[in-house]
Amino acid sequence: MKKDLLSEYDLERSDYKCIFENAQRLKRLLQEGKEYSPLKGKTLGMIFDKSSTRTRISFEVGMYQLGGVALFLSSRDTQLGRGEIIADTARIMSRYLNGIMIRTSSQTSVVEFARHATIPVINGLTDLLHPCQILGDLFTIIEKRGGYEGLKIAYVGDGNNIANSWINAAAKLPFHLDLACPDGYHPDAAILKRGMAEAPAGIVLNRDPEEAVRDADVVYTDVWVSMGQETERGERLKKFQGYQVNQALIDLAKKDVLVMHCLPAHRGEEITAEVIDGPRSVIIDEAENRLHVQKAVMEILMR
Repeated sequence: MKKDLLSEYDLERSDYKCIFENAQRLKRLLQEGKEYSPLKGKTLGMIFDKSSTRTRISFEVGMYQLGGVALFLSSRDTQLGRGEIIADTARIMSRYLNGIMIRTSSQTSVVEFARHATIPVINGLTDLLHPCQILGDLFTIIEKRGGYEGLKIAYVGDGNNIANSWINAAAKLPFHLDLACPDGYHPDAAILKRGMAEAPAGIVLNRDPEEAVRDADVVYTDVWVSMGQETERGERLKKFQGYQVNQALIDLAKKDVLVMHCLPAHRGEEITAEVIDGPRSVIIDEAENRLHVQKAVMEILMR
């Protein structure tokens, strides 16, 4: 595995296997109540430009459980928010810290930060990608289905950072990905083109949610209006009519389908309460597994 985790596309299949095996081991140790402190005496800096629930808690708790310390660093409270260039911040933080997690808008900024840092940099989320989320999702699928090989994963909704990350993973791993996104809200064109060319099991993009979900092993959705898109809310709600993950749509998938959502959810918009709280939902397990997967990533990169 490379020094940083900036994109799931950078991972080889052996890297995915290593992360998931480590996550399984770390989860078992935690469940057994056994202490394991491979990062004792080490510090993770967490730079947040965007608010967070799961990302902050899971990284902060995960670092504590590994024996280290996590520092919350809002851009408003650092010189980054006052005009200091990324290169200077990255070099200085590399002298203080053992690793950095960044949750921000710009993927380019995260890549630049990693280029100048001499310590591992983890992408906690950008507008383009969300690699830690998709790693947690895949780990959940492994737990529930024994693996992801040969499965059909259907993504319904906005072609956002989650959709882009699913495409990057499908470019490396042998599961079929079927995306249903309305016109004007497709995934990143370059990521989609590359994924379609390289995916071992295939990637399909269409506008019909029913076709995407038919016989799917996993149905995945995300909010229609993300942070920073509030002014587009009215237009988006019109465009996404017909893309709601409801019981009628779920009934088209396999009987043992897994329903997933990266959270937070807008119940009654992209997904109904009936489905999100229903027997096929693994959304809470999926959220928990962010902790175990990110611990595995931190141990691999920072130990």
